[in-house]
Formats: sequence, structure tokens, C-alpha cells
Amino acid sequence: MYSEKVMDHFANPRNVGEVPNANAIGEVGNAKCGDIMKVYMRIEDNIIQEVGFKTFGCGAAIATSSISTEMVKGKTIEEALQLSNRAVTEALDGLPQDKIHCSVLAESAIRSAIGDYYKRQGIDPEPILGCAKDCGGGCHHH
Repeated sequence: MYSEKVMDHFANPRNVGEVPNANAIGEVGNAKCGDIMKVYMRIEDNIIQEVGFKTFGCGAAIATSSISTEMVKGKTIEEALQLSNRAVTEALDGLPQDKIHCSVLAESAIRSAIGDYYKRQGIDPEPILGCAKDCGGGCHHH
């Protein structure tokens, strides 16, 4: 059912935990399945120097969190924004169809952290990232 890479990242997740002095924090969740992912980054000179995560969820959620943090560590913000759920799924040698939403959450958590970084820099992230739909309907009608 799961690839060896999924099992490896589940059993031996990389980059687990909060990042000291994080200047980018993103959290996403899926009420339907109960998975919650929180990503912490320390970004300096446009480069993701450190990245960590805390995930509450199934094995696929942990594996996608682990591999996605590996995929963006050391990258520029622009490179990290190119990360897609498809790339996460492919890096894990596939996921069962009913677990694809975990790769979507991983992509969203990375983007959420970068959006937080932009806000902390006084930059409106919406023109860059699009609407995160996390305003509770306060700024738009969702």
C-alpha cells in the first residue's frame, strides 16, 4: 500500500520540531480527516536556512511533512513556492489515492509559512500567493 520512501519518512521523519528563532510559521488543517500540519522556518537572505514541522495525523501526513521540509531546506523562497503536491507525491514514490490530500496539506503548510514570513516583512502575501482563505470571511467572501 505504501512505498518504501513513505514508510522511511514515517518511521524516521526528518526536521521534526520547532525551529528556534523561526521567522515564518504556517499551520494548516483538514477538518475532514483531522490532520494538522505546522511548519516553522528561519529564512535569511531569501534562503530557507532551517525548517521544521509538527504534524498531528496519519503516517502519510507525517511522511509528506518530512519530505516536503527536506525539499525546501536550503532553497530560495521562490523555489520553495514551486513545490507542488504532485512533486511531494512523486518524491515519495506515490501515495494511495485516499492519501493525496496529505501532499496537498504539505504544500499548503509550506505556502502558509512563507505567507507568514511576507507578513512579518510588511509585504502583503496575497498578490504573490493568492488568497489563503484564512481570514474567516473578513476580507473576502469565500
